[in-house]
Amino acid sequence: MLTTRLARLTKTILPILLGTAIYAFGLLYFIIPNKLMEGGVTGITILLKYAFSISPSLSTLVLNIPLFLLGWKVLGSRQIVYSGIGIGSLTFFLWLFEQLIRKGWIIPFQTEHDYILIALYAGVTLGAGLGLVFRFGGTTGGSDIIARICNRKYGWSMGQVILALDVIIIGASLLYIKKEQILYTLVAVFIASKVIDFIQEGAYSAKAFTIISDYAPDIADLITKEMERGVTLIPAVGAYSKQAKHMAYCVVGRQEIRRLTQIAKSVDPRAFIIINDVHDVHGEGFKEDVN
Repeated sequence: MLTTRLARLTKTILPILLGTAIYAFGLLYFIIPNKLMEGGVTGITILLKYAFSISPSLSTLVLNIPLFLLGWKVLGSRQIVYSGIGIGSLTFFLWLFEQLIRKGWIIPFQTEHDYILIALYAGVTLGAGLGLVFRFGGTTGGSDIIARICNRKYGWSMGQVILALDVIIIGASLLYIKKEQILYTLVAVFIASKVIDFIQEGAYSAKAFTIISDYAPDIADLITKEMERGVTLIPAVGAYSKQAKHMAYCVVGRQEIRRLTQIAKSVDPRAFIIINDVHDVHGEGFKEDVN
């Protein structure tokens, strides 16, 4: 039993470690040498590098520790543990690549002309790294923790909170980098978002789950308890068995796909799960209705 749990944990943690390694490499190999930017708390670490030459690995750790502790207090250990793994591994890989670059073992890709090429490579690299981290339930801390707390406390959309933080931080970078670099940054961010969506196996920000199981009420209760997402139970009758049962219907963000699937399978390994793309969502935890 312990061996099985350890194997499952390893299959989750290793992709998160790989994802943070790719993300850290993209930041130090493409973004920083070419004076581009990133959003979120990572963007703040890049600004500190440009303004005061502070090591990104150091600022990443210092900025994320209070956010992690706040998230632990507000969100609970279960929801924040993979964020801790993401923060720790990102800090380590940033430090590792900094050392390799300092010793000359890695030569950053730098250009003064072909920024489109840099934006393309940076977007693909960052998107691939974050896509792996998100797909396996992790985060790199920072804006994600802030967005989750705002969602829990005030019901604000996580996507809107992250977007607002990105706009503020990238806007502030105008004090240190040229407008042209900001525009190329937007290209890189756009490409990264598409790569993240591709790796996440979905082009939309939300997914609708229909779960058919004899234990649908138990699954719904666990989703409500552990994910704090609303679930609707729909009465149904099996066409073959003629037996009455329930279907559980729930809409979640793309970062929660794996978690919800795990919850359903933990209650009923034979549960029949249908996942649909959702083009637009209004309501608690997503967009507010506009009258």
